[in-house]
Amino acid sequence: MYDSILLPYDGSEGAADVLHHASEIAHWADATVRVLYVADSTRDSVTVVEGQTVDALVRHGEDVVAEATRALETLGVTHETDVVQGNPAPTIADYAEQYGQDLIVMPTHGREGLSRHLAGSVSEKVVRLSSVPVLSVRMQPDEELAFTYERLLVPTDGSSAATHAARHVLDLAAALDATVHVLSVVDDTALGIDIGATGSGKDSEQAATEAVEEIVSAADDRGVTDTVTHVEHGEPAPTIRECIESEEIDAVGMGTTGRRGTDRILLGSVAETTVRSAPVPVLTVAEPE
Repeated sequence: MYDSILLPYDGSEGAADVLHHASEIAHWADATVRVLYVADSTRDSVTVVEGQTVDALVRHGEDVVAEATRALETLGVTHETDVVQGNPAPTIADYAEQYGQDLIVMPTHGREGLSRHLAGSVSEKVVRLSSVPVLSVRMQPDEELAFTYERLLVPTDGSSAATHAARHVLDLAAALDATVHVLSVVDDTALGIDIGATGSGKDSEQAATEAVEEIVSAADDRGVTDTVTHVEHGEPAPTIRECIESEEIDAVGMGTTGRRGTDRILLGSVAETTVRSAPVPVLTVAEPE
């Protein structure tokens, strides 16, 4: 399913854990991991060493990818490395598209020690910008990542973006022989975007039920028969989090709109909030433009 996995990497403790997780996925998929270090061109990093002008971040990046290479060799993973200069988030997104990467794996909030290059806002910007699926991994203290995923959660609002993402997640579920939980939330608070509304004129709960049934039907078409449905009332992002915890979900898969740029809507703010706060990996898939 994935032949080439892009791993933006800064060598921090949390990033090293994500490297191991990406390696597990690569072993399963028989994929190549491409380690990418982006020397932030928005920072002043040029200096003089022994009379020669060098970019300190580029030099540091070369050391970082060499460290990653040693780890990947130990893990027996086919790999490539690259060090480039640029603004980190758009550079990562453009690089993945230019070089035909199938998946981007990167850390987000959750553990001290991640540099600003790969923590927080940069990861979230990559999710907004990337046409390639992004697996955001929130590292937690005293917690180990597990692959393969046995239980996948697919939140849906019935939109084309959610349905497109669900197809990708269902293909992954079929390959993993995983259980798929399909969730639609009727937003009773009437604040922000109603994840249960489809604009069809039907009441919100019926619309949410139909959105879930559509994904279950798509699952059946892919041979995924172990599905669990949830139609819940509440605020979408907290309800997704509650479902993750109560159903012991291993990973979440959800959609973004097809519009590129930093103003991309991620199922309202729901997907972005989930990427930032979920205690499990979140796979976001952009709808084609």
